[in-house]
Amino acid sequence: MNILRPGRRIPRPFAFWLLAGTLLAILAASAAPSPLYVVYQERWGFSPTVLTAVFAIYVLALLVALLVGGGLSDHIGRRPVLAASLITEAASMVVFLTADGVGPLLLARALQGLATGAAAGALSAGLLDLQPSPTSTLGPLLNSVASTAGLAAGALGTGLLVQYAPAPTTLVFALFTALFVLLAASALFLPEPVTPRPGAWASLRPRVSVPPQARRAFLAAVPTLVATWALGGLYLALGPSLTAGILHIDNRFVGALAVTTTTGAAAVASLLVRDLPPQRVTAAGALALAVGTGLTLVALTVPSTLLFFLGAALAGSGFGSSFVGTFRSLAVIAGATERAKLIAAVYIVSYLALSVPAVLAGLAVPSFGLHATTTVYGAVVILLALLAVPSAAALRKPAATLSAAVASSEDSATAITKDVASGRHAMWVGAGWSRSPGRHPASDRH
Repeated sequence: MNILRPGRRIPRPFAFWLLAGTLLAILAASAAPSPLYVVYQERWGFSPTVLTAVFAIYVLALLVALLVGGGLSDHIGRRPVLAASLITEAASMVVFLTADGVGPLLLARALQGLATGAAAGALSAGLLDLQPSPTSTLGPLLNSVASTAGLAAGALGTGLLVQYAPAPTTLVFALFTALFVLLAASALFLPEPVTPRPGAWASLRPRVSVPPQARRAFLAAVPTLVATWALGGLYLALGPSLTAGILHIDNRFVGALAVTTTTGAAAVASLLVRDLPPQRVTAAGALALAVGTGLTLVALTVPSTLLFFLGAALAGSGFGSSFVGTFRSLAVIAGATERAKLIAAVYIVSYLALSVPAVLAGLAVPSFGLHATTTVYGAVVILLALLAVPSAAALRKPAATLSAAVASSEDSATAITKDVASGRHAMWVGAGWSRSPGRHPASDRH
């Protein structure tokens, strides 16, 4: 029995785009505080170490939520997990809105991390469940595009408000509070693609679960995931500081633009390569990421603002294409009852790569200086990206197709039972669904 049962449901096509917009909004909110940290630091006089703690507590809470609740929506359904996450996200915005010191700021980021981590698996799996057509690749595509576009929009919008609008520390959070309350209410009317099944409490045990048929491909994807998200951490953690401290641009909007250039280019690249073979996209993207990061380091040595943003754009395009290629390669492997767990594992690796190097860089800056820290950080990203190029060859499409066909014994048994009862047959092949005539299995269930 579904936990949430309002009388009417949002049509599937609209629900799909609503999920994509929700993912974009959550990621935008996660990037929104970044341009404000300088303002908070000036107001409350805390040290760079405290600033690093604010960043770290968000990631720690996010990882806890992924580890504990990453597969919960596979058991109780996407809708209840998403509604609870959005309510928590709205609560974090209220804490930001009323924050008057470091304590509330830490609490707000912790709540936001919990909400983002809990929502990530349900939203990403929901986008795969509710794809608008059997052969659509929009689910994997929007999982990548919405994430990077959300980070870009959050940084850009907040940067504009900080530099040019009144009440920079409250206006953005008031807007996000209203948005998340509306999204939480709308989540109650989404179609539910998952039939609740036993094991919800057991799924809360902290563990990383990768389905057996996906493990080889997942291990091959790790270098790409680490390289791409470590690059994201470089710009999220140090981008505004680099424009102010090395390029000598005293404009907070330009600092936010460094983040937006990288993540915006990632979103555009994801769209442009959406129909290309994922293995080639992953390898080419990793190479572009390495070259773009190298240009950024050269720009900081010269220094050159134009070269800096060109490097950020090229690195960002590599970020987006590598991630969408990797995500497409992995998304087709897991069965319907395993997707949220696999996606949670992808996000755990990604956010560790985003956070750990960024936290270490924040701790290193006071001792070694901004330029030296960035140079070492960038060199590590380049090395990882170059290692990711040959690893992309292991993400072979035939292996993914074979694994998708056999899936797991649990998924196969469930699918056979449903097919016998309803006269339908469906299985994952390549990047989409291949099935006999009939309605979309399971996910049509309201």
